[in-house]
Amino acid sequence: MVTIPPMERTPSPAPIAADALAETLHLLRLTGTLYCRSELTAPWAIDMPPIEGCMMFHIVTTGHAWLTVGDAEPLRLQAGSLTLIPHGAGHRICSGEVDRPIGLFDIPVERISERYEVLRYGGGGEFTHAMCGVVRFDHVAAHRLIGHLPRVLQIDSWNEDDAHWLQSTLRFISREAATLRPGGETVITRLADILIIQALRAWLDAAPEAKLGWLAALRNPQIGKALALMHRSPAHPWTVDMLAGAVAMSRSAFSARFTALVGEPALQYLTQWRMQLARAHLQENAEPLSHVAARFGYQSEPAFCRAFKRTFGVAPGGVRRQATRWQVQADSAME
Repeated sequence: MVTIPPMERTPSPAPIAADALAETLHLLRLTGTLYCRSELTAPWAIDMPPIEGCMMFHIVTTGHAWLTVGDAEPLRLQAGSLTLIPHGAGHRICSGEVDRPIGLFDIPVERISERYEVLRYGGGGEFTHAMCGVVRFDHVAAHRLIGHLPRVLQIDSWNEDDAHWLQSTLRFISREAATLRPGGETVITRLADILIIQALRAWLDAAPEAKLGWLAALRNPQIGKALALMHRSPAHPWTVDMLAGAVAMSRSAFSARFTALVGEPALQYLTQWRMQLARAHLQENAEPLSHVAARFGYQSEPAFCRAFKRTFGVAPGGVRRQATRWQVQADSAME
């Protein structure tokens, strides 16, 4: 089991992560989860719709299944495997060749709670039991990390201890959702955090592509520390000289290494990071724009608005109005 290192203590401007990758994993927080226990009998085939901005996962606990995303070759899901579809792509999961797959939303389900349901479907043959879920992350760091993941990520090499732990965790999730004890949804969300992070850690440890670009920069002792500084204190008036000094590098050496690893200069990265945080904040809060500007490192509202529009092609107020319309539509759909 890999242990995430603790954060160092530093007096200013904020605690610095000893491991910026661990810091990023720490920011993986779920804002919405839906779990479905699927009881399937062959032959069966289900078309899963695309769900933008979400990660979907399947854990087969009994039997097996086949998963196909787009025109890729079918992937066999063995019992005990955890398979993520990180970018919410539409896909098909099935027992094998089936002439007429059914859409997910065309199958009746038993709703146990707002976050948990049971789906029973199939032709009466061989059993496959699976836990499927949809999760959404709420932090810019999580979205950036997930953006580096492949279309499909499968973890099926659990050792005996991990397999036991995984099955125990799934049983605990099922029991919490079914009994609806006080705090059950909180427990489910935290356990989902653990399951997803465990899968991501396994990929980060093993995948060659996880050693490149932004992910490699997070692991670098100097650049990772600079990234952690910017991530933790985006409103701080960082300069290249300050960042270089904080990681004990010369200005020129720091600038060259940062750009080589991250793919853009440090202050450009900082602006993008601030704008991504600001957009998420605007979508969820009615705070005055002048306060939002100060929160993300801008001394004037006009300067903030110009930077925001350069980044996204729309003014901050437009993003807020759009978020309000989406919420109204979502509320109407729920009624």
